[in-house]
Amino acid sequence: MEQEHKYHTHLEPKNGWFDIDLKEVWRYRDLVWLFTKRSFVVRYKQTILGPLWAIIQPLMTTLIHTLVFGGIAGISTDGVPLVLFYMAGNTIWSFFAACLNGTATTFTGNAGVFGKVYFPRLVSPISTVLFSMIDFFIQLAMFLIFWIYYVVTKQVDPNYLGILMLPVIMVYLGLLGLGFGIIISSMTTKYRDLTMLVTFGVQLWMYITPVVYPASSLGNGGLYKLVMLNPVSCAVETFRWAFLGSGEFEPLYWGISAVVMAAVVFFGVIIFSKVEKTFMDTV
Repeated sequence: MEQEHKYHTHLEPKNGWFDIDLKEVWRYRDLVWLFTKRSFVVRYKQTILGPLWAIIQPLMTTLIHTLVFGGIAGISTDGVPLVLFYMAGNTIWSFFAACLNGTATTFTGNAGVFGKVYFPRLVSPISTVLFSMIDFFIQLAMFLIFWIYYVVTKQVDPNYLGILMLPVIMVYLGLLGLGFGIIISSMTTKYRDLTMLVTFGVQLWMYITPVVYPASSLGNGGLYKLVMLNPVSCAVETFRWAFLGSGEFEPLYWGISAVVMAAVVFFGVIIFSKVEKTFMDTV
């Protein structure tokens, strides 16, 4: 009888807004890893270059930005070598965009699995963020190769202590992308046309983030403050400040961005939890 009692599980319907069991998500951590591994295999299966695409794609983007914005448009990079400046911005932005885009299709992309077996639905978007981290580490390794060369040749002057902020930037962007993504995913179960706006919206978001230009080029007026209120801007600027010695570390805007991130994740998880109970009726 003791053995039966030990493994007894009681299931009951959850209909409230705050019916979120994070302990249950933790118990399914092995499934998170399996989903992460599955995403990696599916992404690069039957491709000629495989994971090398995680290097080629951002490298091509960096070269295009260098040619268009640095060469033709002549946008200032605060004295930082063009390739390194744009590579730094793209490394950070690509990670956030991958988290957001990947989690934004959680319900529509996994409807077949969700309709067949039970597991905490938050497992899926969390695994998407972890998979995006794999791509981020690959891109970061490529960036560090270029960075070491420019440091050795004394073309950049990093803030070495600031590099310790890298794990904070990663966790912050992962949670921010997760929060926005699951909110969008919850909305697209009913309004499918919103999916078409996500790609356009993310591209537009990039241009109001100092990815292809330094925030210092905006001066200290209202436009600068508006751009820095963008919750991704502080991460991009801090990454450049740490690794390149340009950019800025603004505690005030980090504080505001942290509050925004916490609010987005909090409401995102609540909305996601509410929608997951009925999404099979509408998806």
